[in-house]
Amino acid sequence: MAKEVIMPKFGFTQESAEIVKWLKQDGDTVEMGDPIAEVTTDKVNMEVEATESGILAGLLFKEGDVVPVTQVIAYIVKPGESAPQRMAAAPQPPPGVVSPPIEQVSAAASQTAITPVAMRVAQNLGVDPQLVVGTGIGGRVTREDVESFAHSQPADGKVRATPAARRIAREQQVDLRAVQGTGPNARVQGSDVTQFISIQPTAQDTLVKPVSAMVGNMEAKVVPMTSIRRTIAERLQHSYQQAPHIYFDADVDVSALDALRQRANQLPEARDAKVSLTALLIRIASWALAKHPYVNSRLDDNKILLFTDVNVGMAVALENGLIVPVIRNSDKKSVFNIASEMNALVERARLGQLRPDDLTNGTFTISNLGMFGVDRFTAIINPPQTAILAVGRSVKKFVPDETGQPVVRSMMTITLSADHRVIDGAVAARFLDDLRKGIEQPELIIL
Repeated sequence: MAKEVIMPKFGFTQESAEIVKWLKQDGDTVEMGDPIAEVTTDKVNMEVEATESGILAGLLFKEGDVVPVTQVIAYIVKPGESAPQRMAAAPQPPPGVVSPPIEQVSAAASQTAITPVAMRVAQNLGVDPQLVVGTGIGGRVTREDVESFAHSQPADGKVRATPAARRIAREQQVDLRAVQGTGPNARVQGSDVTQFISIQPTAQDTLVKPVSAMVGNMEAKVVPMTSIRRTIAERLQHSYQQAPHIYFDADVDVSALDALRQRANQLPEARDAKVSLTALLIRIASWALAKHPYVNSRLDDNKILLFTDVNVGMAVALENGLIVPVIRNSDKKSVFNIASEMNALVERARLGQLRPDDLTNGTFTISNLGMFGVDRFTAIINPPQTAILAVGRSVKKFVPDETGQPVVRSMMTITLSADHRVIDGAVAARFLDDLRKGIEQPELIIL
């Protein structure tokens, strides 16, 4: 039986995604987990994977189409099987073009002789079939008639382009008139814009510069807000407004932890991935989270979900915003495995090649700004989680030893932000105390 492949939902607020590229073609043999398509959301590029092994068949959308989440985009069949005959849903129309409701198009089709394919094209292009003169048998409207009609309409100054193409062009300040479209009627696809940018680095550098503008009697540089920046702003604003944040600071001695990091990096296991301070902090935080389930939780309406899985996200700063890849089951992994996964996730994030599982189901987040020289800061909780740990830089300080004598130690400030609806002060304090013990006595944690 044919297996449906749907457009995944990569985020809570995501409604659609653009198919950037089909990585496998109709008739290709695929194995479960093989990437079959690259799609883009309002944050990053992702890969859609084969849900089982078989033959890819019945691709319902082309590259550049913007597809609603959960919509079937293809099928995987066994040898000898064929994909069901299924009509693809109409991709979302570009801004400024209002497609007639399906009921209206169907009604128009009942009054106008039109082929089923032509009717779908009319829906996609926002064309009223009653206005099209048919050239088919008996005056029937064909696909070519609809496309010719749409192409011949008076220009309104707008280039024909998909929503994704317009978004990318807007973010990168690309003039769509300079881009050669490869879609129907030379419609510009998202992939056309990215290709245009990639082959014109000089033009791209010029286009992304801020635009000068006068604000009152002052000159300012205007930088358009990118979609990823808008998404970050909306999520964090919602978090800060909905979750009452409480904060807990602790100055911790990282001398033993830094010595452990240096010893670990001398071992053969660290040959492929050096152990960083962040990798050690993820391992220690995972150990503490397993002991304090309320910090590893989520508020769901009037219920608190205490997760048995510990999935720690790490905030990664990209050129155009912030993203949080997730180390799954980090409490069950060695620090060497965590370091290796961290390196792979950061690399994929910077290349825009993160997979759906890389960003979902995080239960806690660590944000480390120590490498930027930040001493301490407070972080906004990454929804729908209930806590986040902010990590400052490590500095040498004089502190008293057990006898009260001054000694030099490497000290670091960590700050826990917690959702007070779920986490009481005492719960947060006990978690932070265990976190301090793990950092200052890392022998408590098994590598």
